[in-house]
Amino acid sequence: MALINEHFLKLRKSCLFADITKRINAFKATHPKANLISLGTGDVTQPLAPAVIEAMHKAVEDMATKDTFHGYGPSQGYLWLREAIVKNDYLPRGIHLDPNEVFINDGAKSDTGNIGDLVRWDNSMAVTDPIFPAYIDSNVLNGRAGIFENGRWSNVTYIPCNERNAFVPKIPDHRVDMIYLCYPNNPTGMVLSKEELRQWVNYAIHNDSIIFYDAAYEAYIQQPDIPHSIYEIRGARKVAIELRSFSKTAGFTGIRCGYTVIPKGLTATTMTGERMELAPFWHHRQAAKSNGTSYISQRAAEAIYTPEGKEQIRQTIGYYMENARIIRQELTQLGLTVYGGENAPYLWVKTPADTPSWKFFEQMLYGAQVVCTPGVSFGLAGEGFIRLTSFSDRDTCQEAIRRIKVWLCT
Repeated sequence: MALINEHFLKLRKSCLFADITKRINAFKATHPKANLISLGTGDVTQPLAPAVIEAMHKAVEDMATKDTFHGYGPSQGYLWLREAIVKNDYLPRGIHLDPNEVFINDGAKSDTGNIGDLVRWDNSMAVTDPIFPAYIDSNVLNGRAGIFENGRWSNVTYIPCNERNAFVPKIPDHRVDMIYLCYPNNPTGMVLSKEELRQWVNYAIHNDSIIFYDAAYEAYIQQPDIPHSIYEIRGARKVAIELRSFSKTAGFTGIRCGYTVIPKGLTATTMTGERMELAPFWHHRQAAKSNGTSYISQRAAEAIYTPEGKEQIRQTIGYYMENARIIRQELTQLGLTVYGGENAPYLWVKTPADTPSWKFFEQMLYGAQVVCTPGVSFGLAGEGFIRLTSFSDRDTCQEAIRRIKVWLCT
């Protein structure tokens, strides 16, 4: 008899976006002519950069002739892309990486969910609250999270990020093995300074912990003193794995490509006390469970590092950040309290009069025909907030704000 992996049974019966879709469908059933605008989902709307399109066309042509055809690629990713990443994303910030420390993937979500495979199922873990649900769900599936009780998992240390602590996570007062950090943060849109991030690196060094650092939104940072990489902090190479994505940086949500950095010298310990580097194990894991990222996607990613690609990507990011500025400015003028939106494409909006997140979601849906994401869906500390994204067309963004104004001022 085949037995199911019972950890799947621990997952919550519905997920964040399924809940939102269900409520939207209920609205559409009673309002079939309504023209909904979504500022809730994190998908991009602007087309791929011309340099990327050109590179993809060339890559497709490569696949059309015997001499330039590419079959299975290296499981770690093509060297030319890994070299471009090191040269453009890290070296200008004084970070010296070996291309062999970079692992190409089909988008950061895959590696974010799978990276926990590197350590034992009974390692303790800590997450910020609120947090993107995928971090938790992936650990539920391997039995690490424990039991779900009163809105929290029993084996997870939650670190509240709220107005009282200016959304800066407090260092735990006890030891944990694994720490998930995402900065710029999804969903709050907030960032950490170098000194604040240094405290986490020092904690990890002192406690022999590993930080899984999700830097998927680093390209949206506008302030010059905010770190783009955890490796800007001395000692981080010993304790941190960094995950990045081209999804929001270059609009690759439909192309799928990203990468993970596991430095040489980053180790974990066996039950007998032997120190072992993790990078070779991750290489073996990827080779065993994946045939790598497509040649076409990797050529597309390489193109964003050309002079033309860099400028085109910069313009697209500027477009989204102007949307964020508009949303932040207009909602603030309406008297709402808004966080984020200055170094990230996400805005964390406090609901008026402490209205519960889901209730405000329904009120905005029916009152303004605008979709947001309830903050409580990201954790208990998200109650009383909603998340808005700037990933929309300018006209759509402005129309959404106009509707919200009319609704709130009626």
